[in-house]
Amino acid sequence: MSYRTYQKRTAALAFAAALAGSAVLMAAPGAQAAVVDVNYQCKTPIGDKSAVSPIDIKSVKSGSGYKLTMSWQKGVSSSPVELGKGAMSPSAVIKVGGADSGTVAVSGPANAAAIPANTPIKISDLSGTYTPKKTGKVTFTAGVLTIKALGTTTTCTPSNNPKPSLTLDVTAASGGSGSGSGQTQGGSDSGGQLPQTGPEDSAIALGTLGGTVLLAGAAGVLWLTRRRQAVRR
Repeated sequence: MSYRTYQKRTAALAFAAALAGSAVLMAAPGAQAAVVDVNYQCKTPIGDKSAVSPIDIKSVKSGSGYKLTMSWQKGVSSSPVELGKGAMSPSAVIKVGGADSGTVAVSGPANAAAIPANTPIKISDLSGTYTPKKTGKVTFTAGVLTIKALGTTTTCTPSNNPKPSLTLDVTAASGGSGSGSGQTQGGSDSGGQLPQTGPEDSAIALGTLGGTVLLAGAAGVLWLTRRRQAVRR
């Protein structure tokens, strides 16, 4: 085997090993998220209504806790009259399960545009803060949605026992005893962007680690090449 052929084969093997290592690392993210269909049964001032909407819950690390954002991909309920801009205020709860328990209150801004009569009401993204009191895998599932508009209140309750939209590996907040239920806080957040802790962030972090493995493999090839050259001299 020629020296040049030896160099090429060694580099190819190291590159393949580094890629395989990074692929294995990226297969085990620290968070799991899923879009879950939620069948809402709504009690409105004019009677009962129902609607199915895919629900997505995302998390962003915020100090010792997590900012949760709940998103609706389809509208729920409707109004017999037009709802003008700012006339509708939504809020909801996210049920906490797994290693921890309790609920997280989430809320958001009123409707930014008028909602025509007899059309599904699109809910804006709702956010709140979760502070873990236990360590382990914690699940987050869509709970009751409340819509206030024109002096009336509509309550929409999931009826299909939906699965969790988000699962996180959490550590009890500093100063916590590792027991008790998660603290909750609702409200929208217009501050700066925080480090994301959902599956995408885990993939980025693991991909970076895989890149480090790749660089280490390349360094190994360089060392072997220089050693081979020293022997030949």
